[in-house]
Amino acid sequence: MLLTSVPHVPPLEVTRRRFVQGLAAGAMLFWLPSWLGDANGNSGYPPTITGSPPELRGTEFDLQIAETMVNFTGSTRPATTINGSLPAPTLRWRQGDTVTLRVTNRLSVPTSLHWHGIILPYQMDGVPGVSFNGIAPGTTFVYRFKVNQSGTYWYHSHSGMQEQTGMYGALIIDPAERPASRTDRDYVLLLSDWTDEDPMRILAKLKAQSHYYNYNQPTVADFINDLRKQGLAGALDKRQMWNQMRMSPTDLSDVTGATYTYLLNGSPPAAGWTGLFRPGETVRLRCINASAQTFFDLRIPGLKLTVIQVDGQDVEPVSVDELRIGVAETYDLLVTPGQGAYTVFAQAMDRSGFACGTLAERQGLTAAVPGMDQPEWLEMVDMMGAMEHGSHHGSDSAAVADQHHAGHSPPPTAHPLAKPSQTVRHARSEYGPTVDMRVDQPRTNLDDPGIGLRRNGRRVLTYADIRTLGGPLDRRLPEREIELHLTGNMHRYSWSFDGVEYGDSTPIRFRYGERLRIILHNDTMMTHPMHLHGMWSELENADGLFMARRHTISVQPAQRISFLVTADAPGRWVFHCHLLYHMDAGMFREVVVA
Repeated sequence: MLLTSVPHVPPLEVTRRRFVQGLAAGAMLFWLPSWLGDANGNSGYPPTITGSPPELRGTEFDLQIAETMVNFTGSTRPATTINGSLPAPTLRWRQGDTVTLRVTNRLSVPTSLHWHGIILPYQMDGVPGVSFNGIAPGTTFVYRFKVNQSGTYWYHSHSGMQEQTGMYGALIIDPAERPASRTDRDYVLLLSDWTDEDPMRILAKLKAQSHYYNYNQPTVADFINDLRKQGLAGALDKRQMWNQMRMSPTDLSDVTGATYTYLLNGSPPAAGWTGLFRPGETVRLRCINASAQTFFDLRIPGLKLTVIQVDGQDVEPVSVDELRIGVAETYDLLVTPGQGAYTVFAQAMDRSGFACGTLAERQGLTAAVPGMDQPEWLEMVDMMGAMEHGSHHGSDSAAVADQHHAGHSPPPTAHPLAKPSQTVRHARSEYGPTVDMRVDQPRTNLDDPGIGLRRNGRRVLTYADIRTLGGPLDRRLPEREIELHLTGNMHRYSWSFDGVEYGDSTPIRFRYGERLRIILHNDTMMTHPMHLHGMWSELENADGLFMARRHTISVQPAQRISFLVTADAPGRWVFHCHLLYHMDAGMFREVVVA
C-alpha cells in the first residue's frame, strides 16, 4: 500500500503543499501478512480497488491488536492496528447471524473495541470501566452477540487515544433477506485524520493554548476587507465584539491540518485510492467519518449524490451536490458516473486540508482536484443573540435547580410533552470556571448546513432533508424530558455536560421501558457530534415531529435540538461527544438503564 512522503513545510504553507504534493519515497505501511485475509484465510483485497483495507466475512473472526510502524509523512511512526492494517479490516456481517469475535491484545497497555451504532447487550459494548474491564495486555476477550440490524457502521477502540493512532474500521451488515441489487459496485469511503504527534502531546498543547493548531486567525487583510464592506465603525465593532468575548471567529476545529494528514481508506491524497466502474453503472458509496476530530464536507464534482441511508438506516432518497459528514456519522450514497474519472473530494470543515480519491473507468485515470473553499468566520447565527460569559450571573437562570441528574419537565399544558420545551434552563453548575459562555436564545432549525456551507452555490444536505423510512420505532409520546447543555471553556480546554466534567459527574438514569426526550442545548461555538450508546436516538424537529433514526447527532453552535429514546436496553452505557479530545477533556457521561 503506497503512502505519501513529503518534505518538511513551514507551518503557514501546510494547508496546500502538505496534502497535494506527489509521492516522494513511496513510503510504506508495514503489514503483518500472517494476520491478513478473510475469515477463511483468503486474500482480502478486492481486485477493483486500490488502497483499501482487507475485508473479512463470516460469523467468526480473530482480531489481533498490535503496534505497527507506518509512514504517511516521510517520518516513521507507531500506529495501533488490527491484523496489521490501517484502517482495520472491513468486517462484513449478515443480519440475524450471531457473530463471535476473538480479540487478542498484543499491546503493552489495555485496549477495547466498540461496535459503533450496534444494538447489543451492554456487556459487549466495549467501553472500559463502564460495560467491561477492558482487554488486558496478552489476553483475549470474546465478543459474541446476535446481529439485529443491517446497514453501514464502523468500529473503533474506546481506550485512551488508540482511535487517533489508527484503531478503526468499517462494519457492513447485509440485510437478512437480500433485496434485488440496486447497485453495480459497492465501495467503502472511510475518512480519517492521522497525526505524527503523540495524541497526549496534542491534548497538552490544547490545554496550554486552545488555538495552538488554528493558523487561520483574523489578519490585517481581513480587517481591510471588513472596512470595504462595513465601513470603519462596522469593522471596529466586529473586532471589539470578538475581543470582548475572548474568542476567535475562526475557531472551527481544535486540531487541524497543521498536524493532521487526512486519509481516505488509509491513503493520503497523493497516494491515490481508486474505485473502478463502467460508465452508466450505479455505484454505492458507504461514507464513514472515522476521524478523531474532523468534520468533512464531501462532494464529487460532476456527479449528483443521492443519499439513501444515514447512520445505517434507510432514508427517503434525496439528491444533493455536497454533504457534511460529522465525526462518527455514516452516509450511503448512490452515484452514476459517465465516462472518464471523478475526484472524491472531502475537505476539512476549517479548510486546513482534505482527503481525496478517484472513481475511474480504468486504472491510471484521474480528474482535477478542486481547490479548497475559503475558510469562513463564525456568524451571528452561531452566537444567536444574548450570550453571557462565565463571570456573569443571571439571577433567573441561577435559581433553576440542577438538572444534570434527572432532567426537568416544562410547565403543564394539555399535552405537556407533545413538543420539546423551548424554555432555556441553565443548571447552577454552568456558572463556574468550566463554562465560558451560555446561550439564552438558541436556534431550533434543522435546515442549516453549517458554517462554510451556507450560500456556496451548491445544493447541500441538511438534517431537515433526512427522513428515515418507516417512522419511529416507538410511537409513544415521551413521559419526561432531560435537558443537557453542551458546555466548555476554550481557554482551559475543558468540555462538559452542564458545566460538569465526567470525573465530577454522576450517571444519567433512564427507567427501563420508558419513552423519554433528550434536549441538547449547545452553549459553545463548536459543533459537537453526540453519540448515545446502546439505544437509537430518534431526532425530531422543533414541533416534535419524527425526522430520523440516528446513532450520532451533530449539534451546531448555539443550537437546541431534541430526540426521543426508548430505554429498552438495561445496563450501563455512555453518552459523549465523539470529538476524541472533547470526550477525553470531560464531555462524557455514564447512562444507567434500570
